[in-house]
Amino acid sequence: MTSADDFVIQLALDKGVLTLEQVDAARAVVNGHTDLTIAPPRLLDVLVAEQGFTTRQAAQLLADEFGMPMIEMANVRASTELMALLPRHLAAKHTAFPVSREGNTVRIAISDPLDVDAIDSISHYLKMTVEPVVAPADEIRTHIDRFYGKDEESMEKLLSDISTGEEAQVVTAAAPGTTGGAEGETDDAPIIKLVYQVIIEAITRRASDIHLEPLEKRFRVRYRIDGVLVEADNPPKRLQLAIVSRLKIMANISIAEKRIPQDGRIQVNVGNKPIDLRVSSLPTAHGESIVMRILDKEGLQLGLPELGFLSDDQATMERIITLPDGLFLVTGPTGSGKTTTLYSCLHFINKPDRKLITVEDPVEYQLSGINQVPVRHEVGMTFANALRSMLRQAPNIIMVGEIRDLETAEISINASLTGHMVFSTLHTNDAPGAVTRMIDIGVKPFLVSTSLRAVMAQRLTRKICKKCKHAYTPDPRELRSLNITAQQAASAAFAKGAGCENCHGSGYRGRAGIFEIFVVNDELQRMIYEGASTSRLRDKARTLGMRTMREDGLRKVLTGLTTIEEVVSITVGDSA
Repeated sequence: MTSADDFVIQLALDKGVLTLEQVDAARAVVNGHTDLTIAPPRLLDVLVAEQGFTTRQAAQLLADEFGMPMIEMANVRASTELMALLPRHLAAKHTAFPVSREGNTVRIAISDPLDVDAIDSISHYLKMTVEPVVAPADEIRTHIDRFYGKDEESMEKLLSDISTGEEAQVVTAAAPGTTGGAEGETDDAPIIKLVYQVIIEAITRRASDIHLEPLEKRFRVRYRIDGVLVEADNPPKRLQLAIVSRLKIMANISIAEKRIPQDGRIQVNVGNKPIDLRVSSLPTAHGESIVMRILDKEGLQLGLPELGFLSDDQATMERIITLPDGLFLVTGPTGSGKTTTLYSCLHFINKPDRKLITVEDPVEYQLSGINQVPVRHEVGMTFANALRSMLRQAPNIIMVGEIRDLETAEISINASLTGHMVFSTLHTNDAPGAVTRMIDIGVKPFLVSTSLRAVMAQRLTRKICKKCKHAYTPDPRELRSLNITAQQAASAAFAKGAGCENCHGSGYRGRAGIFEIFVVNDELQRMIYEGASTSRLRDKARTLGMRTMREDGLRKVLTGLTTIEEVVSITVGDSA
């Protein structure tokens, strides 16, 4: 046992964090070790493994004893510049990770404040002042493996291996005006590994998008995780052209064309699982901006409960989507989960005795058992033309990616009136507003009233991380923001996330939908036919039992699924 271990254990005994009985039990395990071919376990490790003592408690005791700040490693963002200053071998040797820099002072996370030699060694190597902060050793090692790499094939090595010659090789890998890969590319080229590292890191962190944005003095990389953009490790500005060119080659788009937007697709395998990335390039003042949408088919195999439906709404949805004919619309802004919801509905009703056809722009996910038709404007394959042809294929269920114009709307409605169930999306803020939107497009009110079965508006709310979830009591201001009554609050299970490694310090992990389901009955059908306003339709639907998105969000706050702040931020207040 090291002197540092002794010191920590004594501190824990003095502070009452550990008892003598726990230490004696752990010591008995160490003394009972008889296999001479294996080194005996450390007493501190046994206390952590068997006596409920944690590495975070150990680090906090040391931080308090030496008057040093404690840091949450989940909140530490890696910096390429800092990682280039402190090489991996030194970080691993001293269990240290660079946190931030201000002038000639660098903050370094360490696990053992007693190890003065390590702090001096790092300070001597950097030729800078080191300001140590304390963090658990296992969290520091996880950060080193994650951001430097688990071996010497790390970001540090990749950056050092990228020479001017190699940059030029990647940039000129394809002849001007051509697309695709080029002869002479090698799988072990550092720039290629750097690009794959960005993609794999995003997938590992469950990102839905990767944004590579050229700014005036830096090349910013951000991941959209659970709907929120999080800045990642930024490559040096000098590698911007090489990285963009490599991605364009992978996406099979021209690296010579930098003046107009381009779209492409990349397929990668991560852990034997195929992942599609939809790539969009956009010229900006400081270079081409690249956004990659990560398309994971497994996310579309969700059942209705996984989407966030509570039991009553799930029963309503199952009844709507199994109707023999009619029009069902899902509304919401971009990124609100409309496609995931529709595909999950199709997955639910996809049976061997039914024929399903979709028309999409573009086809984002290929799913088995469903005929998917891509829109191709350049050859005249529009939504409307594809729909006309699809009807001759005698489908039972049709999904139209989006109703954008009168022609598509009319054909969709005609299909719904001739024995087909039609699913589609529309951009409106709420469910009753879809009726007004269809009429504004030019559809006659009597056609809307006859064909429309239901409209569902939705938003995505972040779910509280299960690993760091804890109960809390909201203050009166928070309760007022959602009009939560004293009776509701008394029986509620309010919760928040403290922030941990599992959720990268955000307190949230994953997302669920909140919904507003507008079901058209005979009374609403008559009001639509008579041209009733959105507000009248909404008021009538609420008297018939429709819950608004904010009311559905409130239910999920009261059950501890999400927080008050989340629901308030993504919904508007309900009128009385």
